[in-house]
Amino acid sequence: MSQPTNRVFSGVQPTGNLHLGNYLGAIRKFVALQASHECIYCVVDLHAITQPTAVWGGPAELARNTREVTAAFLASGIDPGRHIVFNQSQVIEHAELAWIFNCVARMGWLNRMTQFKEKAGKDRENASVGLFAYPTLMAADILLYRATHVPVGEDQKQHLELTRDIAQKFNNDFAERIAELGHGEAYFPLTEPVIEGPATRVMSLRDGSKKMSKSDASDLSRINLTDSADEIARKIRKAKTDPEPLPGTVAGLAGRPEAENLIGIYAALADLDREAVIARYAGQPFSVFKPALADLAVEKLAPINAEMRRLLEDPAEVDAVLADGAERARAIARETMRQVRQIIGFLGA
Repeated sequence: MSQPTNRVFSGVQPTGNLHLGNYLGAIRKFVALQASHECIYCVVDLHAITQPTAVWGGPAELARNTREVTAAFLASGIDPGRHIVFNQSQVIEHAELAWIFNCVARMGWLNRMTQFKEKAGKDRENASVGLFAYPTLMAADILLYRATHVPVGEDQKQHLELTRDIAQKFNNDFAERIAELGHGEAYFPLTEPVIEGPATRVMSLRDGSKKMSKSDASDLSRINLTDSADEIARKIRKAKTDPEPLPGTVAGLAGRPEAENLIGIYAALADLDREAVIARYAGQPFSVFKPALADLAVEKLAPINAEMRRLLEDPAEVDAVLADGAERARAIARETMRQVRQIIGFLGA
């Protein structure tokens, strides 16, 4: 199996209630990358169960959420014919390579992972081993397909650095064997991040200082991808603002987090920079801007919502996409693991 030169891998956890932040921050970028890369997109259900059952909802909820993420991929424009869309647990090689990487990674590396500290909170002793080892499974997800590029947000940069460290150590530890088997100087690539322009950071519609989140108690804080056109418009109308009109410059948004958030959402949905949005609405009150933003959001999101609803009403169609994607992913994964077993020296490889 030759080393790919332009392969993207990325995954989304099936934790339910996908919202505008997920779409602008990740899914829309996945769609764009299809034009320039060979793409593998995964619903990472093995990652979901690293948290307590109360977080991921149990078996029925996990299945429903897995289909919802898949439906969001398809409705947003990801083409499962040209690219691969599947759920992680259907390809057992993810877990196998993760175990090998558990033996390559060092405890000190994992102890530095800030996301574990954030998710485990103060009760670290009660966190699952899976949550602690989450980054080695993420490295396995990426390197199982020898992906060359991964689109990453700020919260995943540290994990991608760990993926590169694991790849480098594996390549160094088995350098002679890798060369002996004809794989050149390195087997796993040092995967590069894909960072396209300024990150779209979508904040709560009720508090501009907090990220939009599915866990917020108020449904008015977020625009869900399953919201109807009426719900989208209502939430934007009710979004928190301040009494001042929109400023004439981007600098004038300083200290006005809710105004900055709504301008940023408009800019992202319209594919404009914030300067262009400010130029269009400078001096206007929110009573003018909010309806314009609502119309734009409905225009962009309502078709996605409608297609998601159609797909979720026909789970067999979604399951067929995942099964086909898993079969194609499995073909790549099996060959990678055959070669990894040979490199390590496992008999029967």
